[in-house]
Amino acid sequence: MAATSIAYVNRTPALAANRVPHVLVVNADPAMWEYVRRLLADEYSVSVSPDGEDAVRQLASGVKPDIVLFNTHRFDSEGLMTLSEMRLAAPWLRIVLLSSSGDARDVVRAMQMGARDVVQKPFGRPELRNALQACLGRGDTSGAEAAHEIPLDGDVSFVHCNQRMKEIRSQCSLVARVDLPVLILGESGTGKEILAHYIHKVSPRAHRTFLKVNCAAMPADLLESELFGYEQGAFTGATKAKPGKFEICNNGTILLDEIGEMPPSLQAKLLQVLQDGSFSRLGSRTTVKVDVRVIAATNIDIKAAIAQRKFREDLFYRLNGFTLNLPPLRERKEEIPILLKYFMRKIAEKYGRQPLDISPVLMQACCNHNWPGNLRELENFAKRFLVLGDESVMLSELAPAVGSYPESPMVVDSNGRGLKMLVRSLKDDAEAIAIARALDANGWNRKKAAVDLQISYKALLYKIKQYNLVAPVHA
Repeated sequence: MAATSIAYVNRTPALAANRVPHVLVVNADPAMWEYVRRLLADEYSVSVSPDGEDAVRQLASGVKPDIVLFNTHRFDSEGLMTLSEMRLAAPWLRIVLLSSSGDARDVVRAMQMGARDVVQKPFGRPELRNALQACLGRGDTSGAEAAHEIPLDGDVSFVHCNQRMKEIRSQCSLVARVDLPVLILGESGTGKEILAHYIHKVSPRAHRTFLKVNCAAMPADLLESELFGYEQGAFTGATKAKPGKFEICNNGTILLDEIGEMPPSLQAKLLQVLQDGSFSRLGSRTTVKVDVRVIAATNIDIKAAIAQRKFREDLFYRLNGFTLNLPPLRERKEEIPILLKYFMRKIAEKYGRQPLDISPVLMQACCNHNWPGNLRELENFAKRFLVLGDESVMLSELAPAVGSYPESPMVVDSNGRGLKMLVRSLKDDAEAIAIARALDANGWNRKKAAVDLQISYKALLYKIKQYNLVAPVHA
């Protein structure tokens, strides 16, 4: 059965302040029910359902628990079917499984069917409480907006505070235990490589090699030799044998970034590696065997690529051991302040400078911006701010998003331009004209013009370059 992406979490209703959370325990064992009730009685309202069929009836009749604790001995077809039926009856439902199964693949199957977490039996109060608190977004911090910064390799960290991202981190921690391929989907710049780093770091392979290969950055022949290596004389210039990334990464993790751009001629060879871990170097007649955890990432619509025969369907199902959908930055805007401060600190350390303070006005403008380039665009913005040191310049970049205008259908002018693009164009034209007039009025004395315009000298130089303004010959 192919894995499906987990998107239901954003529909989970928030828990009202000061309300005691209601936990429904689905369990036929009176001893287990009594044990769970004692563990939770001081923090939760606890009720019981004797079996999955009764729990589905309760949910269908309007009972709305905050969390369901589903006690199951094993992840058989009946248990997974019950889990699926509960999710259908209440798509917003938070489900935590209590299980004695030690097979990590069972954890993945349960998550694919919609479980938030799996608590292994036997368990005590700390394990159960942590799972429930994580489901409710309370965690071990002072609030849902508290930042988490998890250092990875070098100067890279996994920084997040959004509830959806916390749940993705939890999913990564669970799936990292299992040697299944992972497919990470998301727009360009959303942090797919960071997520792959994190999965490797919390996996049993953490002490082994992690490598990234960008499948879109090189032609097919070069990509094949990069992934699988070559023998001496395999082609002109191959003066000695060279191992590929899969050999170098043996017992480790490889990230195949932009997998959707991999040439079709290579997809069959990659499929073989995923099936049995074997391949041949270019120019070799012998087979190499490796044990590599594969994580693939792409920003394209894989299903559309399959329909257009640009991507092999069988390769998709091999890669799709577990799927993670990374939301764009515009859907987790509460993370912008912590990410902006993190990038500012990281870049300042890199260049040996003091980080700049970010005023409330600039921070609000950043939070209002949609960041189509996601984290990558935000990081470059922080870098430009540190270099220029002029807040007015940075605010002008974000000017179209500063106002709190509601989202609305795109309005198009006679030239086919959208309203937002039209407004920005008119704003830029007006600003360029105002600057040109100030420069002309001051004989192109830039310092005087900056004073008249009430902007810094550095900002004026930036604007002159931005609008390609040139002094007239007589100036």
